[in-house]
Amino acid sequence: MGSAVPAETWLPAYIGLGSNLGDPQAQLGRAFAELAELPASHLVARSRLYRSPPLGGLSQPDYLNAVAAILTRLEPQALLDTLHAIERAHGRDRMETRRWAARTLDLDLLVYGELKLKTEQLEIPHPGIAARNFVLLPLLEVAPGLRIPGLGAVAELAAAINRSALELVD
Repeated sequence: MGSAVPAETWLPAYIGLGSNLGDPQAQLGRAFAELAELPASHLVARSRLYRSPPLGGLSQPDYLNAVAAILTRLEPQALLDTLHAIERAHGRDRMETRRWAARTLDLDLLVYGELKLKTEQLEIPHPGIAARNFVLLPLLEVAPGLRIPGLGAVAELAAAINRSALELVD
């Protein structure tokens, strides 16, 4: 996984949030509050909420999506493990094997500093980030000057993406 992050180093990380089961707006509100309580981390920004149709063609409700920006001292895998624990607390079943199935809460580690990483458990930047309007537009809100490692400026990627079927909720 690479070398350890020095204890005094705070790195920016961006987390995608999504929900389409239960009360998605309440799920995301609680998730933002939990992200603000992450160990060795600080929530520094959160986007507004966006409604988007689900990917993959499965019949299910629309998603609400957002992005959180944090500063963290957690290593990427430890951060991902913590995000998965939050998902479980919200009733997320990671044993669900259908891709793009409905979810109470989905937390994706999108970008972690300038890191490019691919392991069995984790890929950074998150795969598909450059093709997802429900990720790029909220990411642009919280980090307009961000350069996504290997992909380029979030502003340029967001300018080139189709914004249809994406609705600002708040």
